[in-house]
Amino acid sequence: MVAPCDRKDIAAYLGEACQVSITRACKVACLCKSMYYYESTKDDSLVISKLQELAEKKPGEGQDKLYARLRQQGYEWNYKRVRRVYLLMGLNKRRKIRKRLPARDSKPLSRSSLANETWSKDFMHDTLINKRRFRTLNIIDDYNREVLNIEAEFSFSGYSVVSALKRTIHEHGKPKRIRVDNGPEFISSVFTDWCGQQGIEVQYIPPGKPSQNGYIERFNRTYRQDVLNAYLFEDMMQVRTITEEWMEDYNKHRPHEALNNQTPLGWKRKAQNSE
Repeated sequence: MVAPCDRKDIAAYLGEACQVSITRACKVACLCKSMYYYESTKDDSLVISKLQELAEKKPGEGQDKLYARLRQQGYEWNYKRVRRVYLLMGLNKRRKIRKRLPARDSKPLSRSSLANETWSKDFMHDTLINKRRFRTLNIIDDYNREVLNIEAEFSFSGYSVVSALKRTIHEHGKPKRIRVDNGPEFISSVFTDWCGQQGIEVQYIPPGKPSQNGYIERFNRTYRQDVLNAYLFEDMMQVRTITEEWMEDYNKHRPHEALNNQTPLGWKRKAQNSE
């Protein structure tokens, strides 16, 4: 069914393009001639501004929600008027919603003075020989650069990130804070709510500033060089097996320049003995 406003446009087009009278154009467009000449005297500027304001603040809400908000604010426009303006503004069309992140404080990358004071987490990705992509969740302790856990899966959700964190805490103890980027798994309510319940501070780095998470970024480079780029993986079992063997060597036998060429576990053991 064609709306009257659309019929008016059709009649105007026919009159101009086909050089016919307005009477004939209105008859073809099935539009009353009086409707063609009718001009609304209503001023919808305030309705438009209020709908635009609400749509920008609440982009996920539809017409009924916005109408209810207008009524709560004391505007007595009827439903038909709000709907007419809503449609004319094109607010019924699907809109891209850009997720807005809260402001992230840019903090200097300071070294932790105690074990389990600050952990860093990040994702990496690679492919099997059958071209199927997989991801790894890397967790290290900033204090002695010890790799606490690397979990490899085809995909991760907020729930799987929490499960991996639970297993890591069970083996190594609970951290005071965790430094992460703004990936969807880390900003999900599942992850943030669980960390809040456990008394773990989540420290987000500013978007586009990977240097603010420099410890895990440096670790990722080593892991990619020694494992991900060094092997062609047939399946996930092979990824996990090679990764576990590499983790043991990294923590127990590989010298680290930032630790005076000591291993992560050797540095930690020496610090505990000197206390």
